[in-house]
Amino acid sequence: MSNRGVYGGAGRGGRGGRRSDQSSAHGGRGVRSPSDQSSAHRGRGVPVSRGRGRGNVGSGDPTASQVPVTAGRGRGNVETGDPRASQVASSSKTTVSVASSSSKEGSKVSYAAAAGISKLHITPAETKPEATLPPESSKAVTRRLRPGFGIMGKEITVRANHFLVQFADRDLYHYDVSINPEVKSKAVNRKVMKELVETFKDSDLGGKTPAYDGRKSMYTAGALPFESKDLDVNLTADAFFGKDREFKVAIKKASSRPDLDQLRQFLSQKQRDAPSDVIQVLDVALRDTPSQKYVSVGRSFFSTVFGTGGLGDGIDYCKGYFQSLRLTQMGLSLNVDVSARSFYEPILVTDFISKFLNINRPLRESDRLKVKKALKTLKVTLVHWDNKKSAKITGISSSPISQLRFTLEDKSEKTVIQHFAEKYNRTVRYQHLPAIQTGSDAKPVYIPMELCKIAEKQRYTKRLNEKQVKALLRATCQRPKQREDSIKVLVEENNYNDDRVSKEFGMSVTPQLASIEARVLPPPSLKYRDQSGRETIINPLVGQWNMWDLKMVNGATVDSWTCVAFGIDQRLQEEFCNQLIRMCVSKGMQFNRQPIIRPISDSPERIKEALYDIHRRAPKLQLLIVILPEVTGYYGKIKRICETELGIVSQCCQPGKVREFSRQYMENVALKINVKTGGSNTVLSEAIRRNIPLIYEKATIIMGADVTHPQPGDDSSPSIAAVVASMDWPEISKYRGLVSAQDHRVEIIQDLYKLVEDPQRGKVHAGLIREHFKAFRKAMGRRPERIIFYRDGVGEGQYNDVLFYEMNAIREACSSLEENYLPRITFVVVQKRHHTRLFPAQHEKRDMTDRSGNILPGTVVDTQICHPNEFDFYLNSHAGIQGTSRPAHYHVLYDENDVSADAFQTLTNNLCYTYARCTKAVSIVPPAYYAHLAVFRARYYMESEFSDGGSSRSRNTTSGGSVASQLPEVKDNVKEVMFYC
Repeated sequence: MSNRGVYGGAGRGGRGGRRSDQSSAHGGRGVRSPSDQSSAHRGRGVPVSRGRGRGNVGSGDPTASQVPVTAGRGRGNVETGDPRASQVASSSKTTVSVASSSSKEGSKVSYAAAAGISKLHITPAETKPEATLPPESSKAVTRRLRPGFGIMGKEITVRANHFLVQFADRDLYHYDVSINPEVKSKAVNRKVMKELVETFKDSDLGGKTPAYDGRKSMYTAGALPFESKDLDVNLTADAFFGKDREFKVAIKKASSRPDLDQLRQFLSQKQRDAPSDVIQVLDVALRDTPSQKYVSVGRSFFSTVFGTGGLGDGIDYCKGYFQSLRLTQMGLSLNVDVSARSFYEPILVTDFISKFLNINRPLRESDRLKVKKALKTLKVTLVHWDNKKSAKITGISSSPISQLRFTLEDKSEKTVIQHFAEKYNRTVRYQHLPAIQTGSDAKPVYIPMELCKIAEKQRYTKRLNEKQVKALLRATCQRPKQREDSIKVLVEENNYNDDRVSKEFGMSVTPQLASIEARVLPPPSLKYRDQSGRETIINPLVGQWNMWDLKMVNGATVDSWTCVAFGIDQRLQEEFCNQLIRMCVSKGMQFNRQPIIRPISDSPERIKEALYDIHRRAPKLQLLIVILPEVTGYYGKIKRICETELGIVSQCCQPGKVREFSRQYMENVALKINVKTGGSNTVLSEAIRRNIPLIYEKATIIMGADVTHPQPGDDSSPSIAAVVASMDWPEISKYRGLVSAQDHRVEIIQDLYKLVEDPQRGKVHAGLIREHFKAFRKAMGRRPERIIFYRDGVGEGQYNDVLFYEMNAIREACSSLEENYLPRITFVVVQKRHHTRLFPAQHEKRDMTDRSGNILPGTVVDTQICHPNEFDFYLNSHAGIQGTSRPAHYHVLYDENDVSADAFQTLTNNLCYTYARCTKAVSIVPPAYYAHLAVFRARYYMESEFSDGGSSRSRNTTSGGSVASQLPEVKDNVKEVMFYC
């Protein structure tokens, strides 16, 4: 779920594609298309290549020589694909063409210089996008071209944290680098190459300043005076090295050579494939200097100069910034954002243990294992060597240091404590603690913990606890104006235009944030019922609304329910249940006021027994209200037992919230209970009137999918996938959820379609898609004719693989249900893990911001910072609460429904108002959100102990616990409702 790779080709860190063109779906290798296969985006197969991209550069478009280009929104020749032609977007026949100032092909271009930034305004030509671009090479998936720009909504201007990058003509060369002895650390490699450049620049390197990626590649602007050469580098001892070291560096000219002309060709729409190798060179050049100055983590840089603070338990945070070179409509863009990461506090190991475990006593075995896991592989500086030497921790001793002895050459024995007293004049104070082990298990070296200091700049990769997460959010949360100002300062202080490596490669960065044309889409109207039961329509205001005087559009009926509490008195339990039931009834539910079993109180130690006893006494229970124990750690166990063992739909409530008797809390719980028992809270009024483009013409199923991977450091637990699907066309408000476990850290969903071996029937068709389609047919009496598939959690380097394999699985699942059954599919990736931020053009204008100072809900951007020719857009669908809002990035990878920009952007924005758990628009489209909730619910099933959960907020963190080899299956009656809410 990383944000890796470039548009148009798999990055080096990405998964790539298949090696050669694929055959059709009938052979199990291609993506079969619907009957009309004439257009460029409806071929019989999706060609994919497992090519070696050059790196994780981000998105995908280039720039023209030295002229920064800004794409405006096209207004001409818009052909609509919707009956309401005046309101619906341009169809797939609209041309999107970006040309350099010298190009005579494509669109008409006009420049208007303002504030040092040139803008390119596009007038769409009267040809299809497919006619503008040459065919895509066989090394990339044929993805959807942009069908045109959206025109709906109020036009506004926003600023984005993208900075135009200009580049001059340079001859780029790629050299392979080999450092011996080999070192895994990029930081060490950079020290070696820095010393090499300082020593040999004016001699062997011919005056060139190369850019180095920290691994195996080096780039120069102009050729070096040799084809290959070996150079010797000496590094003197410092805190990094315990002694002087010698390295032999072999530099050899690579067979491939990046060509800047390809970047210009891509910009002028004369080639379809993004020149990822060229972008890699320029990206490495821009990162060379900060990689030497700061701690590099992924695409971010951190240093104490940007700010630091404590998170507790021996962990600090360090501020920094994210930087990524991206290809966009406006040209080459540098995306810069503030960032923060957790690091180990550079303190003595004994102090760390005291903070980490919050104890000052001899360690139990469980404590020792925790400390070993936390410290293993860390680098420590040695106090008894005046911090001039360092060592890597390979473990800790199983016995206290007072019991450790070693044998001398004369066969006599000495204790470790005696050794440090005699040789270093150090008295070991904490003799009850284990010793730090360095060296190998065969030849261990033991050092007292109090003489080891955790070295600086070491990232803490474990999952932060809840207290640390809150501390990090408090320390780094910034309002939009603060964040924008911080980004401006970062860019100014980095001074890219005077950087020696950037200048060598002919690059300069415009210091102003990009000014972007945007639109604010109107909110949809929502259907509820008033207190008399009549239908009523409400219109949200700034992304939110209230329903205190309204009823749910379709209240569920609950005849059999009860409550179990673990740790609160029965009087409080009964009063809470009475008030909660009254709230549910006032919101339109039909709720039996008398429980089928009198509410039960029990101890947390008897959770399983209590739940099984309830199931035995009321086997057809519709709803179980659970008041959680005061102590956290039981939520996952309760959900696993209820949903996978007993088939009970449950609603958990936190004891602190129960005592408050808050009306707002009761209403939120009622919303969840209604959808968990088969009701609908609200629907789009346009859906009821069958006026939503893409939905009303054909029976449509909207699906959401996500995959979650194990936490860092877990190298064996399975990944978990979830797929949810709407079951109530055309209302699209009820989503059935399915989950499955799959191979460790595999992003592609493996169980969308599968053939399983049955002992009696042989090979049997199965998979998540088939199950959902059968459920849809049972609910609606017909199969879906159109699929809109929102796929969450996919990094750019994985687009091709995920698109090919998952589209293929969907096609095979459809064919297995009925011969020649080919519903048309729109496949969309939803991304939240990106660093694009949008800021109001005028922070002080209250009519252009929400109450938090963020851009308004419904703000959509599909020009300038988006892909130059593929169909993507940024949508800020929600109102901000605190900090700076992050827009969701939607990328339509494949489309057989000929959706227009306005139709799809409007549908996506409107769906964000239908999230069942609150009366606010949410930040990502609900099917993707629901899939996200479902995968984390399934993670609870596979781990034994968790951070507590409840109805006051969503929980995405867990702690510790064993993992079962198989994911337990959700009971049939549970999976039919929105149990994951």
